Amino acid sequence: MNADAWTTLLLAVLGGAVRVGTPFLFVSLGECLTEKSGRINLGLEGVLVLSAMAGFGGAYLSGNVWLGVLTAGASGALLATLHGLLCSLPRVSDIATGIALMLLGTGLAFYFGKPLIQPQAPQIPSLALGAWSASPQVQTALSVNALFPLGVLLAGLMAWGFTRTRWGLVVRMAGDSSDAARALGYSVSAVRVAATAAGGFIAGLGGASLSLYYPGSWNEGLSSGQGLIAVALVIFARWSPWRCLGAALLFGGAGALGPALQSVGVTSGYYLFNAVPYALTLLILVLTCSPRRSLKGAPVELAVSR
Repeated sequence: MNADAWTTLLLAVLGGAVRVGTPFLFVSLGECLTEKSGRINLGLEGVLVLSAMAGFGGAYLSGNVWLGVLTAGASGALLATLHGLLCSLPRVSDIATGIALMLLGTGLAFYFGKPLIQPQAPQIPSLALGAWSASPQVQTALSVNALFPLGVLLAGLMAWGFTRTRWGLVVRMAGDSSDAARALGYSVSAVRVAATAAGGFIAGLGGASLSLYYPGSWNEGLSSGQGLIAVALVIFARWSPWRCLGAALLFGGAGALGPALQSVGVTSGYYLFNAVPYALTLLILVLTCSPRRSLKGAPVELAVSR
């Protein structure tokens, strides 16, 4: 490839990192908040698919894309709240409940989303950050999902909140020592249910980004396992909101590699390059989950650092 082709490829990967990484960002931030409280939600795949369907349906029926975004967040919060309430019961496993709700969420989305496969809904607008350039490639790469800056702002607010606010310290205390939280008069179950519900709302925004921006339609194969990948992404990010942002862009860039190569004429091995995010997930799990060392930053109540 010549210099122009390399430039086009890099710009395509950069634009794709933001475009594909936006759902990863919101889902990983939602799971980061949930796990900080000491609870894990493996039902995020169901949350993501259900919120994508609900957001698309809300935007289609109302004609207002932002109402669709709120509908997506609310549906994600509703399913996550159910997960939080069930996990608060005695002898109920977070893992088993999460898997059950993943199947419930995807099943509901497939059932109620049948009439939404063909229609078109209003789309989330793009921010033309590349308008200063005369290059179409730069303009395309810097055409950013309007939700992405919100995700960056949310990552900063969460990072600040976990260390500088009372609610953030309470969430971390519930995740690190439930006995200490109870000794100070806090209900650990209430904190975890609230954190799980809020995390579900944030993850729901990722679902809205899928169906209302990229690819911008509703179909049953929309998520492709991104909700499950986000759980590994949070571990890779060491439960840090800022690192979740970097990890989301990394995964987004990996997911955009195949289309980027196709844009410069490299068509052989296209499907192999599309498998890069999943291979990267396996590699990250192998590199970060060593039984010989603790996971730095892991909430103690998750029992992954013991």
